[in-house]
Amino acid sequence: MTETLSDLDRRLINRLQDDLPLVPHPFATLGEELGLSEQDVVDRVRQLRDDGLLTRFGPFFDAEALGGAFCLCAISVPKDRFEDVLTKVNAHAEVAHNYERDHKLNMWFVLATESRGDIMRTAKEIEHDTGLEVLLFPKKREFFVGFRVNA
Repeated sequence: MTETLSDLDRRLINRLQDDLPLVPHPFATLGEELGLSEQDVVDRVRQLRDDGLLTRFGPFFDAEALGGAFCLCAISVPKDRFEDVLTKVNAHAEVAHNYERDHKLNMWFVLATESRGDIMRTAKEIEHDTGLEVLLFPKKREFFVGFRVNA
């Protein structure tokens, strides 16, 4: 996949991982750094997303620092129901992301809510919607792991 990226796209992707400038027009600032217009930066990011080369572009908020709560959750989903359950789980706005694992607990997702009580409420709603038990794995200790992938 990386062989389809231009050198400019690689530089843009790598730069996007280093935080956006906190200015009124961050894409204009990035454009100046990369020799592009603000619109060129926006168009390139959009095209990289449309092409599937970027799977996510957006901020990452610490729900707890903002007064909310989050929790890692898992469900053991029968293989023949996975897509149906995935759709039902992802229908909840509180689901931050969802991924499949090759394990008995094969669906993992993160709930991000306004309060700890909303975690339980949303988990119960998902159980009701799917007929499956949602296991909660609340954070006991925080670790910061910087993750960066060079394009």
